[in-house]
Amino acid sequence: MRLSLLALFLLTPFLIAIGQQQRPNIIFILADDLGYGDIGAYGQTNIKTPVLDKLAAEGKSYTQFYAGSTVCAPSRASLMTGRHTGRGYIRGNGEIPLRREDTILPEMLKQSGYTTGMMGKWGLGLAGTEGAPEKKGWDFFSGFLHHVEGHFQRKDSVWTYQNGNSTKVALEKGTYVNEWFAQQALNFIDINQNTPFFLYVAFTLPHAELAVQHRYLDQYLDAKGNSIFPSEKAQPSGLHYGPQSFPKAAYAAMVSSVDDYTGWILNKLDELGIAENTLVIFTSDNGTHQEGGRTLADATDVFRSSGPLRGIKRDLYEGGIRIPFIARWPKKISAATTSNHIGAFWDILPTFTELAGGNATANIDGISFAADLTGGKNQAQHETLYWEFNEGGFKQALRMGNWKAIRFYKGKEPQRTELYDLSTDIGETKDLANEFPDQVKKMEDMMEKHHTSSQHPLFRIK
Repeated sequence: MRLSLLALFLLTPFLIAIGQQQRPNIIFILADDLGYGDIGAYGQTNIKTPVLDKLAAEGKSYTQFYAGSTVCAPSRASLMTGRHTGRGYIRGNGEIPLRREDTILPEMLKQSGYTTGMMGKWGLGLAGTEGAPEKKGWDFFSGFLHHVEGHFQRKDSVWTYQNGNSTKVALEKGTYVNEWFAQQALNFIDINQNTPFFLYVAFTLPHAELAVQHRYLDQYLDAKGNSIFPSEKAQPSGLHYGPQSFPKAAYAAMVSSVDDYTGWILNKLDELGIAENTLVIFTSDNGTHQEGGRTLADATDVFRSSGPLRGIKRDLYEGGIRIPFIARWPKKISAATTSNHIGAFWDILPTFTELAGGNATANIDGISFAADLTGGKNQAQHETLYWEFNEGGFKQALRMGNWKAIRFYKGKEPQRTELYDLSTDIGETKDLANEFPDQVKKMEDMMEKHHTSSQHPLFRIK
């Protein structure tokens, strides 16, 4: 008996490690303002994205997945909290921190024994607030706290942990910071390869200063050093974003760079032999932008960054909120598959907590799509998806089956509602509101149901 107890004691750490490794590592890679049509797997022909195209070939591509919002902060808040913008605390940009009572994704995964790490743009709480990373469940953090810090690609400082607090630390002057983020991600994987981990890599590419290393830019220049894209109009110096002679080529190069950095992460998983037990998801926080010297025509005509969709960042048309979403998990997710499942960022929290063996917090809007990821049966479906956004006038959007409605306000009063049938009009070109008034009324009623008055005055209807 004494020998058996001793053997059990010696085996216990091994058995715990085996049990932990049955739960997947989870890596969530988030691009910044990457459009639905910006990568080859979603139809892009002018920008080279071999890594992401291969990731799609080895995994599952979602065609109807949505961001939490049409701009950065509320989209990321929805990702972290599992709530849509009709009920969340952060509903727009403005450096509003998460609150102590907002239980978020890394906190949930820590309860399941995961080590949590983040690199890149946080934007949900500055140093000293309740939303600072060290107060919201992150074991490791290296990145930006203020969203404007993420506007620029070459930086001489970032925030990281020192003595349990977010502290600004120096980088070598002119460091291309997303490359530094990628290297930090590799270090995190090295250190935590033997225990379940959640890694969130929030690149600041391809937004918005169009500055990029020559090794990525050169493939979009001709033999004379000029852009291969016609009618380039230089971004001059002296503006918020830095100068760029070739905005089109630079944007393409920035997309190719985030593709390459993703490859570094995937190669590290292969090197360590842990790719098979790691779920990797690549997506974007909202639609493509027209900033830093990039024009609307660049986005819609030259690159067709929104693909067949209407609109870009700050729109509630599909191009502002529908995003590329690729998931790979060898032997769990069938390769080269496509899903038409309709999901959104608020589904990430319940999905990841289920895969980690935990339970999602109550009072969220998300539904786990773990069954759809792995080819299981009985995947639950949303009756509706809802968004609201207040920049440039308050507006709401609702998807119900194939119907999509967008309601525009003037001040506090709704002015008009547009209605589209996405099954026949993915580009939202034909407003059917006058033909189907009953459907419009039904969807407006659902908007009223989903909207709650914001607890923060910045996001209230004015």
